[in-house]
Amino acid sequence: MEESKIETDHSYLQYCGRVGTDDRGRPEFVYPCSFVKLYFMGERISVRLENHSIYWDNYIGWILDGTQKKAKLPKTGATRVLLGDHLGEGIHSLLLFKRQDSCHTVSLEGFLLSKGGRLLKPEPLPDYRIEVYGDSVSAGEVSEAINDVGKEDPVHQGEYSNSWYSYAWLTARKLNARIHNISQGGIALMDGTGWFEPPRCIGMQSVYDKIQYHPALLRTRQWDFEKYRPNVVIVALGQNDSHPIDFMKEDYTGLQAQQWKEHYMGFVRKLRTLYPEAIIILTTTILYHHENWDRAIEEVCQVLEDKQVSHFLYRRNGVGTPGHIRIPEAEEMAEELTAFIKRVREVRAS
Repeated sequence: MEESKIETDHSYLQYCGRVGTDDRGRPEFVYPCSFVKLYFMGERISVRLENHSIYWDNYIGWILDGTQKKAKLPKTGATRVLLGDHLGEGIHSLLLFKRQDSCHTVSLEGFLLSKGGRLLKPEPLPDYRIEVYGDSVSAGEVSEAINDVGKEDPVHQGEYSNSWYSYAWLTARKLNARIHNISQGGIALMDGTGWFEPPRCIGMQSVYDKIQYHPALLRTRQWDFEKYRPNVVIVALGQNDSHPIDFMKEDYTGLQAQQWKEHYMGFVRKLRTLYPEAIIILTTTILYHHENWDRAIEEVCQVLEDKQVSHFLYRRNGVGTPGHIRIPEAEEMAEELTAFIKRVREVRAS
């Protein structure tokens, strides 16, 4: 069967996200919400990629002509995924995206179109840009478990995780914005706390400036912040920081709580230095957590006295659910966050 191969560097392919480019000709998708978008003509389209699994089952997601699908990937090695067949005449749209966090990475090797198929020049991606620094909630982990709204998580192996339905990407779509979603399940702000890569545990302070950061892959890659200049930065940390000790709850004025606030303030100031024109929004989520974490964030915001930095609380902040955020809850959060961002923009513009 004759096919037309589309190389990964084709000028009509649109990439978004912190995509690794060290392996020439094989863009590496690391973070949730990273995607490649294309428009094409042809009866059939497939993709060739290589999965690098670390834990859980791993899935690739795509939206073809408005219909979303997913495919389970092999743990290792190259594979080919048929994305659509018998598509008919006319122009088709495809968005291939990373559903999960660094439980795996995916190296893209190219697309295959049916004989005579071709890419079409796309409209540019939106000019408005957001960036999110968060944990599993921001990544959309377990978001598709819609039978468990307001409940603990069901037993799963990654099949319910979908960044498309994260409040972060929902917010970006409501704002007609691009997104870089620097979110990782289990992560806290500081090394040595949280749930990401125990027993040592890696914090966002060691991840925020990386493309590749998972120690299991035995390599790290730095990110060039000049490549993406967000208009809005959302910092959604403070959920996993209570592990192994919820010091903000137990001893709000103690040494550990004070150190966390100092590190949090330092992180925000670093982002202000990197993005001097951006609006920075400090927040947590509606997932259960002690209110002292939000109190600490408010305290930091007050000390900063920076008109570019705001603290946002959801209507059900910290009391909405004991489990991960499902699609309806993510929609609720996105509505509230979008409205807040619009208000901040209006104030700034006035």
